[in-house]
Amino acid sequence: MVTPNYKSALKNPVFNTVAKASGKLKLESYVIGGFVRDHILKRGDAKDIDIVAVGSGINLAKEVSNLLPGKPKVSVFKTYGTAMLKSGGVELEFVGARKESYHEDSRNPAVEGGTLEDDQNRRDFTINALALSLNNNSFGDLLDPFNGIQDLKDKIIRTPLNPDITYSDDPLRMLRAIRFATQLHFTIEKESLNAITRNADRINIISKERVVVEINKILSADVPSIGFGLLHKTGLLPFIFPELVALEGIEEKEGQRHKDNFWHTLEVVDNIAKTTDNLWLRWAALLHDIGKAPTKRFDKKVGWTFHAHEFIGSKMVYKLFKRLKMPLNDKMKFVQKMVMMSSRPIVLASDVTDSAVRRLVFDAGEYVEDLMTLCEADITTKNPKRFKRYHNNFQKVRDKIVEVEERDHVRNFQPPVSGEEIMKTFGLRPCREIGTIKAAIKEAILDGIIPNEYEAARQFMLTKGSEIGLKSVL
Repeated sequence: MVTPNYKSALKNPVFNTVAKASGKLKLESYVIGGFVRDHILKRGDAKDIDIVAVGSGINLAKEVSNLLPGKPKVSVFKTYGTAMLKSGGVELEFVGARKESYHEDSRNPAVEGGTLEDDQNRRDFTINALALSLNNNSFGDLLDPFNGIQDLKDKIIRTPLNPDITYSDDPLRMLRAIRFATQLHFTIEKESLNAITRNADRINIISKERVVVEINKILSADVPSIGFGLLHKTGLLPFIFPELVALEGIEEKEGQRHKDNFWHTLEVVDNIAKTTDNLWLRWAALLHDIGKAPTKRFDKKVGWTFHAHEFIGSKMVYKLFKRLKMPLNDKMKFVQKMVMMSSRPIVLASDVTDSAVRRLVFDAGEYVEDLMTLCEADITTKNPKRFKRYHNNFQKVRDKIVEVEERDHVRNFQPPVSGEEIMKTFGLRPCREIGTIKAAIKEAILDGIIPNEYEAARQFMLTKGSEIGLKSVL
């Protein structure tokens, strides 16, 4: 049987340098994993390249650096036995071929040196165990012990060895399987999928930070619902997003039903994925309805209600981010704001008044466009007439936003009259009255009583000051 050769994948000169360094050190080296997979799938050559040395990966990295122009810095990670360097627009990570054995309560393996075969055995999936030789006598030859090429052709995610062992040893691989299935539009092989279900609770030994990295990649895919559907099907979802699980199901009372908010949410996420790559706006789509489970009530007069679900949901965003050890920063606050305001344009759409739009733009600020994008993604009705009507209504809101903003400039609102001028006008020291006047000016502008202009605001300041017993000293 003729061994397939992929010299064409190794056109970057850095591979020849690795081959030369390997020869000098008298060890074998191979490029393995994602670079090989993506080249064969014609996804473009990855910029992160994994090199396996049958011997010391750290020594190989240092020798490669010595042979490269400028001798790029080698970062050594002794704990993991790896080294990294950057050259020619790519990042190379070197590791010695190894065997691994795992303890039940940890995904950090005991490691010992091994052969290339040992190293391929420890890989997560057959499509990631593909290796290309960087050795002079076989440069570019493909080593495919688990028929990963066929799995690429068949679009299958499969583990090289027993999937129960693969997933139990390192439960992060369960999320990686789902992430690859989502990104590549592949199918997880049946026994492998069943093994994820059997080992789902093992995900609890994985750090929250590593889990979130995989969730972010699923959310960033073209069709994120593939991944979230698989998380649901395999029983992983309750361990990561119990708030989403709580949304599933339809209740009926007195002949009245509500929609299944879990599957609706996945539709919204897919919709927004068609219009934006903004990861945090996709997070907002994923979490926009999480407040509906704790606020669901049945009212005999009006049916099912979810009063204040936006407010409750925005509070839940903080708790969820904290639990998953995500950054509690401006990104989180953005998601909170989107969840909090997610119904505002919907309410506006039926009665698009200037004052209501001014307040929407004032409250949303620089994120008003993101908010409208989220609300349009929230339209999941299958009735074509309703779908068209809802989108037409949102277009009216968008048009009114442009009109109001051009005239009133309330986005990133700054009061035309400052607190310092109020103090100077009425001879005041810092006091409550200054805030009262500033708030009154803001409300007057938002209500359309006065334009967002200095002279109008100054006259209103004098009038309001007089009403509360202040006199101008100027």
